[in-house]
Amino acid sequence: MQNLLAFPDLLRLIDERSTAFRSVIADAPSLDVRVPSCPEWTLRDLAHHIGEGRRSWAATVAAGPGATAKSPADGAAPQDRAELVGWLAGSTAVLLDALREAGPERGCWTWWGGSQSPSNCGAVARHQLQQLAVHTYDAQLAVGEPLPLPGDVALDGVEDFQFTCCATTSAWPHEPAVVDYHATEGRSWRLRLSAAGARVSRGCDDDGPADVSATGTASDLVLMFYGRVPLDALEVEGDPRIIDRLAAWEPA
Repeated sequence: MQNLLAFPDLLRLIDERSTAFRSVIADAPSLDVRVPSCPEWTLRDLAHHIGEGRRSWAATVAAGPGATAKSPADGAAPQDRAELVGWLAGSTAVLLDALREAGPERGCWTWWGGSQSPSNCGAVARHQLQQLAVHTYDAQLAVGEPLPLPGDVALDGVEDFQFTCCATTSAWPHEPAVVDYHATEGRSWRLRLSAAGARVSRGCDDDGPADVSATGTASDLVLMFYGRVPLDALEVEGDPRIIDRLAAWEPA
């Protein structure tokens, strides 16, 4: 795969987004406030999810390519704010240590086996960065101070979502369609939907016009993919119902 963040950059940005998330937890007026983009969670719940998830993925990476399922996290998350912030820092540290020890090419259990992303530690690091970036946005939103995703993180996030979360060999249950995504930073992706599944390529000028295209900043594209901003936050040309059907699709 081309034009992706290198493994050391992924690790650096995981640490950076984790630090930004912890700063919200440390400074929030209350950890009992609801998270608008995850309404079933309080900010404390979101923090527990972040820490437990990073520890679980650290254990999965450490288990090596022979693991057949995601490993459970160790220990319970603390309730006290100061302890929680320290525990979150430790959660990031154990994830980064596991990824560094494994290296990007080592195989790893993943849930995206039918996608166009590899099942290795490099792809895990890439997706972990996106999880942290989107949930940092959620935390910022909960305290009324949401910020766009950093540009390099967001561009990598469009790529990760398309190749990891969207690409599948499950049959598209509607008429075949072509969807183009254009980041205003100068990169584009094409998604082809058919009975053969959903397949992604970079660039959008290889085989004719799309049935629908969406243009916006890479941050807004990622936030739309994850349901954090509506489709009308983007410039849409063509049939928007295709993107609505794509958002509602649950491949087998």
